[in-house]
Amino acid sequence: MAEEQPVIAKKKKKKIKRIVKRGQAHILATYNNTIVTITDQNGNAVAASSSGRCGFKGPKKATPYASGMIIKSLLDKIRECQMQEVDVFVKGVGAGREAAIRALHANGLTVLSIKDITPIPHNGCRPPKVRRV
Repeated sequence: MAEEQPVIAKKKKKKIKRIVKRGQAHILATYNNTIVTITDQNGNAVAASSSGRCGFKGPKKATPYASGMIIKSLLDKIRECQMQEVDVFVKGVGAGREAAIRALHANGLTVLSIKDITPIPHNGCRPPKVRRV
């Protein structure tokens, strides 16, 4: 007969709480979605969120209201980090760009600088060949 062995529960590794006073906010605002990542000065991610994670679906994900809600949920996550100042890096052309920056400032973070890092094509894609009818 097979004897049952007792199941031993594995201990989870305790998460280290880092205190980050100054960080970076990376905002990716596309036509379809808005993604915000909060990092420390070296670029190591502290917290991230998107409008899909906050419960928005379809075309509502790219609205300014959704980006404000993203910032509120992110700031709840980084309360224990005691972050006070952020440098903002914005990428993309979506509607949530300015609303996300305003929400950062309105929810108690000091915005030190805003930098637009949207990639701009130097010459772009090759155009399609001329249509002959």
